[in-house]
Amino acid sequence: MIAFAYPWLFVLLVLPLLVWWALPSYREASASVRLPYFGEVASAAGLQPAAGAHVPHRNLAQRVLAPVAWALIVVALARPQYLEPPIYKTEPVRDLLLALDLSQSMDTRDFRNPNGALEARVQAVREVVGDFVSHRPGDRIGLIVFGDAPYPLAPFTLDHALARTLIEDMVPGMAGASTSLGDAIGLGIKMFDNSHATEKVVIVLTDGNDTASRMPPMQAAEIAKARGVVVHTVGIGDPAATGEQKVDLETLQRIAAATGGRYFFGADQNALASIYDTLDRVTPHKVRTLSWRPRRELFMWPLGAAVLLVVLYQLSMAGYARWTARAPLPGTRKEPAA
Repeated sequence: MIAFAYPWLFVLLVLPLLVWWALPSYREASASVRLPYFGEVASAAGLQPAAGAHVPHRNLAQRVLAPVAWALIVVALARPQYLEPPIYKTEPVRDLLLALDLSQSMDTRDFRNPNGALEARVQAVREVVGDFVSHRPGDRIGLIVFGDAPYPLAPFTLDHALARTLIEDMVPGMAGASTSLGDAIGLGIKMFDNSHATEKVVIVLTDGNDTASRMPPMQAAEIAKARGVVVHTVGIGDPAATGEQKVDLETLQRIAAATGGRYFFGADQNALASIYDTLDRVTPHKVRTLSWRPRRELFMWPLGAAVLLVVLYQLSMAGYARWTARAPLPGTRKEPAA
């Protein structure tokens, strides 16, 4: 469609009428004698008459071309533009960070799959978390793994195929044998420093208690709350175990409560899958769609047409003036050559 950037400039269309009404043309009367036989008198006196001054009168071409040229100039000033079809761009409004415990205890085979067979905890996590990522097309996904220390595995990205590949390649013990839960939350907060998303969510999964962090988990939770980061916690493993193998459910509950998140405990793969289904519902997909319409400038066409009309008129008038200058004056005749 055609639109105008400055449509209010169309009020200039009436400007010539206002000027004509407010400033009438200048007229001056002077005495003169009209001789119908001026040519004969000049010939008898042996004089060659010169072209006299005259006031040109407006012709039909001027009456038509002048308002047309002015209208084209006003149209050019209003800046016509061709609006192309809108272009839409989809942007995520949430950055979702998955912090996964990869301590050596994740290799423990005490998780039952849907068929009832025992499998390693890490295998259940791979399947459930990978499926969770595939259902989040509108979110940027980041990955952290932690053991003796936290490590960023993937920055926030919309390349979910890459995230699933990294999750499938996780190996227990690759981050160390211990558990640094507090430091993992702290690293997650730092990864949100350059995030412009309106919602910042961390999902932490661990099967042990914190034994290697330099930052206590609750202190990290308080910082997350101050930064507007919501932390959901998921505990797996054996709460009745002792030492480092015992999952600290109380701390996970307190972290989630402090940041406005939710706490879950997964006893087997079915329970873990239901937890991530719940997280999928409590963190619904939110996508911001932006659109704009490319504009092509068209002002050069009416402006060029106005200039062309004026130039053609001036050229035609110049040609007419030359033709009339060569024509003999009324009442004179051209003498034959001797």
